[in-house]
Amino acid sequence: MKKTTHKPYIIHSISELHKLLELPKPKHPLVSVINFEEIKCFDDESMRSVSYNFYCIAIKRNFEGKMKYGQQYYDFDEGVMTFFSPMQVVTTNIVENLKLSGYWLVVHPDFIRNYPLGKAIKEYGYFSYAVNEALHLSDDEEKAVTAIIQNIENEYRSVIDNFSQDVIVSHIELLLNYCNRFYNRQFITRRTASNDLLIKLERLLSDYFNSEQLQESGLPTVQYISGKLNVSADYLSDMLRNLTGQNTQQHIHNHLIDKAKEVLVTTDLSVSEIAYQFGFEYPQSFSKLFKKKTEMSPLEFRQSFN
Repeated sequence: MKKTTHKPYIIHSISELHKLLELPKPKHPLVSVINFEEIKCFDDESMRSVSYNFYCIAIKRNFEGKMKYGQQYYDFDEGVMTFFSPMQVVTTNIVENLKLSGYWLVVHPDFIRNYPLGKAIKEYGYFSYAVNEALHLSDDEEKAVTAIIQNIENEYRSVIDNFSQDVIVSHIELLLNYCNRFYNRQFITRRTASNDLLIKLERLLSDYFNSEQLQESGLPTVQYISGKLNVSADYLSDMLRNLTGQNTQQHIHNHLIDKAKEVLVTTDLSVSEIAYQFGFEYPQSFSKLFKKKTEMSPLEFRQSFN
């Protein structure tokens, strides 16, 4: 029997979100701060999977239930932040009479479009992190985040003037920069878990490069690797960069070069044959990458062992 799937319910505007949550009309059509204590979670099965047409930044406390992002479920505890960019799909288990506390900042892209933040916000990688990579806050961090969100709410609830939007955008940017700092702290304090993930990555790459997959499918992609490790691609690269100074793509290339060195020294295959074996369409691309990594061409490296 074919499994029934439901398309996500798309919430197009902040006004529509307020209406669905049975809240008064938003004070500003493009930005709003929602207090979780004043709402109830969606209890309609059609709202189990939703997609928002705006940025969502939430700090949640006392969440009893599970939320799914991608293929992962996550149990929320105290002081957890999540970030969703427009049109990401979020799936939540329907729990009757669910109550929680915290704040939900929603920002329509049009609100920041004419500001540098309109482009820069796409560079904050944690908007692409999965829920199981949420930001866990200390008490002091939670107070700092909450204060900024409350300042945003106070600003748009005050008398609007020519500087209101500038001030709110500045607060949003400050909030995102603080979250960057806190995520970096999380990478450090969770270094044991990060090291475990690094070990799994190295084992996965070694197995891949020593199997027939390399010849059959070419180089593994970052998405393939992150999927095998059950983390999002952006989170994996950020974690590796913090831990080793190199992102996922660079780790893949390192394994490629190690394997290429082995083949160059132990076989008589031409550089072109090796390149094709590794999934390169053009041997020149392989040679260029090899020289960039080793400061020698593949032939020069081979000759150095003769």
